[in-house]
Amino acid sequence: MLRQLPSAYRQHLNRRTASLDQDSNSGVTLRAVFCGCLLAALIAIGVPYGSMVIQGTRMGLSSATPAAFFLFFVLLLTLHLGLGALNRAWAFGRGELLTIFVMMMVATAIPTRGVVGMLLPMVTGAFYYATPENQWADLIHPHLSAWLVVSDPEAITQFYEGQGRGAEIPWSAWIAPLGSWLIFYAAFYLTLISLINILRRQWIDNERLAYPLAQVPLAMIQDQSGQLLKPFFRNRTMWLGLAIPFVIGSFEALHHYSPSIPSPSLQTHLSLLRDSVTLRIGINFLMLGFAYLIGTQLSLSLWVFYLLHALQDGLMRSLHLNHVEELGQWSEAGIGHQMIGAFAVFVGYGIWTARDHLRSVIRQCLRPEKDNTEIASYRFCVLGFIAGASCMVWWLWRSGLSAWIAVLVVALALCILVALARIVAEAGTPTITPGMIPAGFTVSTLGTPILGAQGMVSLGYTFVWIGDLLVFMTAPLANGLRLGSELGGNRRLLLWGMAAAILISLSLSTWYTLHLAYTHGAANLHSQYFIGFAANPSKFAAQKLLNPTGPDFIGWAWTGCGAFLMGALILVRNYWAWWPLHPIGFAASMGWVMDNIWCSIFVAWLVKVAILRFGGAALYRKTIPFFLGIALGQIVVGGCWLLIDGFSGIVGNRLSVY
Repeated sequence: MLRQLPSAYRQHLNRRTASLDQDSNSGVTLRAVFCGCLLAALIAIGVPYGSMVIQGTRMGLSSATPAAFFLFFVLLLTLHLGLGALNRAWAFGRGELLTIFVMMMVATAIPTRGVVGMLLPMVTGAFYYATPENQWADLIHPHLSAWLVVSDPEAITQFYEGQGRGAEIPWSAWIAPLGSWLIFYAAFYLTLISLINILRRQWIDNERLAYPLAQVPLAMIQDQSGQLLKPFFRNRTMWLGLAIPFVIGSFEALHHYSPSIPSPSLQTHLSLLRDSVTLRIGINFLMLGFAYLIGTQLSLSLWVFYLLHALQDGLMRSLHLNHVEELGQWSEAGIGHQMIGAFAVFVGYGIWTARDHLRSVIRQCLRPEKDNTEIASYRFCVLGFIAGASCMVWWLWRSGLSAWIAVLVVALALCILVALARIVAEAGTPTITPGMIPAGFTVSTLGTPILGAQGMVSLGYTFVWIGDLLVFMTAPLANGLRLGSELGGNRRLLLWGMAAAILISLSLSTWYTLHLAYTHGAANLHSQYFIGFAANPSKFAAQKLLNPTGPDFIGWAWTGCGAFLMGALILVRNYWAWWPLHPIGFAASMGWVMDNIWCSIFVAWLVKVAILRFGGAALYRKTIPFFLGIALGQIVVGGCWLLIDGFSGIVGNRLSVY
């Protein structure tokens, strides 16, 4: 990776920035921010409604933010064309469209699985699901602060069982815990925005990461002719690609309406090593499209390392050498430790590579220079990162963790989130999950006695914000800032647009989910959130309090093994030009999401290698719209059928979007 930009490339960037600044259509406007706020409100209501009432396609269940892509697709074909038809000057400019899309991305990462679907169940589940058998009344309840969870028995019962139409939300029971968690999430998002903005220039300009997910909206708004209907939508190759997942998904949806209609299956399984290894063979169109946009070395690495990981796991199981340790949900002993070690070296090497850029950041903090190319000054970002991370540590300490353990948890969380964001930005995975979360790693590494009962309960409630990471905010932030680099003029307004979208989405989705729960009963809305996830913090803490364990030195060894292998892969790649495997493949291979997408990555790699070999770069460029259409089609078909289900009254018609 380059420590300094070549002078020619630096001049190119300067010319590009000057060109954007001179383009009146490339800037952020108040109209765009207003429209983005309206669409953020629609996402905040629509995503929970679609997931919990219609129980259809879950448009918020991916860090790729499918709701944002679908609404952007609809916006360009409806409102944008309509305004332009009335008055050409009323159509949205390039900068306005980018602003709206970025705001929708961050808004989509909050309802359901992102925040609200985890927060509301977990702050109530400890009381509702307590029984004499699980002993939570003795083990958990004495260590719960009134500001951390909802403790009013009547309010909790009504939340899970509902009161019917006209039900009122008992705000007196909710205001204190929701206010406390709002403080935490404000600090959390301030930390993430500051951190990702500090890394933006390093990732985009210096290392020139691909950002495959960002290529779709950029292609959708690309226009050299000045016509209202963008060239992307006039490309027959794109529509051909879009039609494939749309037709297949429509047959699957129609099968739900009428079982006599055949539903094509693109999934099967392959068993190896006497059934100790089971590989999912199938096509995920979203990943197929995005994987085609990344380098062949990277795509090769993703599927090769996944297969090596699967074989390693199967071999260990068959020989009864697999590491068994109860670490709660979302943490897998052995492989999870290995992934944490790999992430630590991966992020550490990224910091070392960015050392020149980080020195520049520090210099600009001490001697600020006017720079409108960033959404916030580096001084603001550095101070925001310090203030936000410190507030997170203080909040965790107040909840019951020792100060130094709180620092460890926050550091682990940020390391994982940065690593995941880097994988999404470079490899284009619609989403990616770690093999272990901070709670599992902390209790495995330190043991339960050092944490104590209060600390164990507090650690369990980190599941709310750093537990299930199928949706995490750093991915849309990274892709959003990549799109923000295409804006001209002063980009500072984009920060306030993103902040407004986050606040609107968080507040509205919380209110609407509470409204649905008190009307219909939360347990009837979504069993995974309000039955499964609701009990996870207490299950985790109670299990360890009943069966205390010391530091697991085998886990330490696995962590060291992961760190060593990642370090070795980095060194080999840096010193041997012929080495075919990228270290990021090793880092990404151990998350369970790879089970579903590795085959699509393999197919994309195989097709791209063949096209480059026999057709060259020219043919590759011609096929890009086809694969962009394939990726977009998976989202469009899910969104279209969700709308159809909403009008028809059919429930449970769920198409996959990740």
